[in-house]
Amino acid sequence: MKRQIAAFALVLLLFLTACGGGTIPDLSGSASSPEDMGQKEDPPPRDIPFTLAFYPEFSLHPTLAANRANLTLSPLLYESLFAVDASFQAQPVLCESCTVSEDKLVWTFTLRDRVTFSDGAPLDGAAVAAALDLARSDRGRYQARLADVAAVSAPAEALNQVVVTLRRPNGSLPLLLDIPIAQGDGDRPAGTGPYVLSEDGTSLTARTGWWQKEKVLPVQSIPLHSASKSDDLIYAFDAGDVSLADVDLMATSAMGYGGNYQTWDYPTTDFLYLGFNTQSGLCRSPEVRRTLALAVDRDAAVSVSYANHARPARLPVHPDSALYSPHALSAAPGYDPEGLAAQVSELKLQGKELVFLVNSENTAKASAAQRIAYQLEAAGLTVELRQLSFEDFTAALAVGNFDLYLGETVLTADFDLSPLLSSSGALNYGGWTDEAANGLLYTMHAASPEDKPAAALALFDLLNEQTPIVPIAFKNGSVLTQWGRLSGLSPVRGNVFYQIENWNVK
Repeated sequence: MKRQIAAFALVLLLFLTACGGGTIPDLSGSASSPEDMGQKEDPPPRDIPFTLAFYPEFSLHPTLAANRANLTLSPLLYESLFAVDASFQAQPVLCESCTVSEDKLVWTFTLRDRVTFSDGAPLDGAAVAAALDLARSDRGRYQARLADVAAVSAPAEALNQVVVTLRRPNGSLPLLLDIPIAQGDGDRPAGTGPYVLSEDGTSLTARTGWWQKEKVLPVQSIPLHSASKSDDLIYAFDAGDVSLADVDLMATSAMGYGGNYQTWDYPTTDFLYLGFNTQSGLCRSPEVRRTLALAVDRDAAVSVSYANHARPARLPVHPDSALYSPHALSAAPGYDPEGLAAQVSELKLQGKELVFLVNSENTAKASAAQRIAYQLEAAGLTVELRQLSFEDFTAALAVGNFDLYLGETVLTADFDLSPLLSSSGALNYGGWTDEAANGLLYTMHAASPEDKPAAALALFDLLNEQTPIVPIAFKNGSVLTQWGRLSGLSPVRGNVFYQIENWNVK
C-alpha cells in the first residue's frame, strides 16, 4: 500500500510540473553541478576607497552654506586663523602672532608668510578682512558670534596683517576665530586647505602647494558620493558607499543610521540646563532654587536620556575647559534626593505646585525633564510637566508662564554667559537680575587667558549661591565611520578632520 501511494504521488508531481510549464525535477538525489554551485556563491567584497558625501546642488562656501554634509568638507578645503582644540584652547593656524590693546578692544593679527589659496592667489590681510566681514554679515553663519565686532580692516602699510576692532572687550577673541577663510562669496571659492575640489566635482585632491607640506596626508584623493537629500546620505552610509558622517545623534530631527559603524564622540558647547522663573512663584527665592537643584541627576540624564552622548556638568562651562574649577565644583549643588526631601520639608514646600516646561519635540530633553519631575514629586512637590511644541515652548518662556524649564543653548568657545545670565541677556527668560553678576560677566569676558580662570571662579561662586540656572550637561557631537576603516581620529567641534595627518585609512 505504501509503495502504491508513493508511486501515485510521483505521477501527480510530474503531471503538475508539466502542466505548469516548468522543468521536471531531478529526483535522483545527485549533487548540483559545479556551475550551479558557482552561481550561488556570495560576490567578493567591494574594495571601496575612503569616500565622503557631497551635495553638488548646494553651496560649498564655508560661511554661507547651510548643508551639513558640505560643511563637513570645509576643513579639507579651507583653514582659519585659529583652531579650537578639544580643551577649548585656541591653536594658531593661518595666524602667526597677535597683539591686543590694553583695553582688549583692538586686536592685530599677523598672518603666516607664503600661504596661498588653491588658485595661486596669496593670503593677505585684505582677503582675510573680506572673509571675516562676509562671515559677520547678515548672509553669514557667524553673524551672532561676531556681533561684538565693530570693524575689520587691513592696514595699507602691512599687507600681512588684519585688525579687528570690538564694541565690547574680549580677552579671548582667538577662540571665536576658527572661522574658515575663503576667497570671495561664490559657491565653490578657493581656500588654503590641504585639498582642492576637482573641476567636475567628483573628488577632492591633495594640493601640491599646501603650505603645511611637512604633514603627510593619509590619502591623496577622496572620491565624493553625490547626494541630493538626507535619505541618499543615510542609504549610502549604510551601504558602505560613504565612509564618514558627522551627526548629532541627540538632535530633535536626528537621522537614523544603520550598518556596522564606529562612533567617535567629540565635545561641543551645546549646553543643557535647568532654568527658573526668578520673578514670580516659588523660584523667586535663591534658597528654593538651591533646593530644587538637588533633584538633578546628571549621570542618569547623560547615560539614559542622552545615551552617553553628553558630558555631565555642574558648572556652566565644559568639563574639559581650563575654566572648570575644582574649587567652584565643590560648592556647586549635586544630586541629593535625601537632602532634597529634607529641604522640602524644612521649607514647608510639600504639596506646592510647580509648572515645568520642556520642548516635546526632542525625546532626549523630554526624558531628562521627566526624570527631574519624578524626583521633585518624590520629595513631596506637585509638578505639572508641560511638554510643548517648540513654538509654544518659546512663547510660554517669553511671557514667564512657568516655574521651571529645561533649556538648551549653544555657547561660544570662550563660554560667554552674558546672553544667558546678564540682566539684559536675550536668553535670560527667568528674568534674573544681579548687578554684581553683570560686573563679573563683563570681567570674565574681558580677561586674558591667564586671568580668566580666576574671573570665572568669582562668577561661579556667585552663581552657586544664587542658582539662577542649574547646569546639567554638554552634548557631544558624533562622527560615524565604517567599522575598522579609520583610526587615529581626534575630531573637534567644527572640524572632524582635526589633525588628519594622524589618521590611518584602510
